[in-house]
Amino acid sequence: MASEKVLQEKQAYVANLTAQLNEAVAGVIVDYKGITVEQDTNLRRQLREAGVEYAVVKNTLLKRAAEGANLVGLDDVLHGTTALATSSDYTVAAKILCKYAEDSKTFEIKAGFMDGQVIDAAKVGELAKLPNKEGLLSMLLSVLNGPIRGMAVALNAIVEKGGVPAAEEAAPAEEAAPAEEAAPAEEAAPAEAPAEEAPAAE
Repeated sequence: MASEKVLQEKQAYVANLTAQLNEAVAGVIVDYKGITVEQDTNLRRQLREAGVEYAVVKNTLLKRAAEGANLVGLDDVLHGTTALATSSDYTVAAKILCKYAEDSKTFEIKAGFMDGQVIDAAKVGELAKLPNKEGLLSMLLSVLNGPIRGMAVALNAIVEKGGVPAAEEAAPAEEAAPAEEAAPAEEAAPAEAPAEEAPAAE
């Protein structure tokens, strides 16, 4: 009976871990050997405050969960001590854990995943160097607003350097034209009079 209960608990754990992997946009798998209790507490606090789920996992159970989530290519790193960090942000877990790994002689990045694809430790390091979500949005807005700003600057330059003088010079020319054509216009008036009197004749 006890073994059956343990089996059910493991199955439930794997199911929850599989769901965690499926729901996360990115994750990092680390070897946490050599970390002290104090260091582990501080690291967990940083990750928790950043919205990252982090826990020590058994390699056999993570392997089953990875298979359930269709994450192919993790078998080679699932040995030794293993902890898993998952997040709804692409870069935050990688940033925190890679920074910690740089300052530690034993803590290592094993692998990671992003959008359902397994990535190696080097790719996790590259991911850690990217801007966070806010930085990426800022870069995107900058790219989108760039052409608009450029157009505005160009239009202002046209108005200030060429557009206004051209419009001002055109005005006298338009005023001069009626003066020269005044005589023909006066001569044309009698010819138009019968057309205006035609309705009266009816």
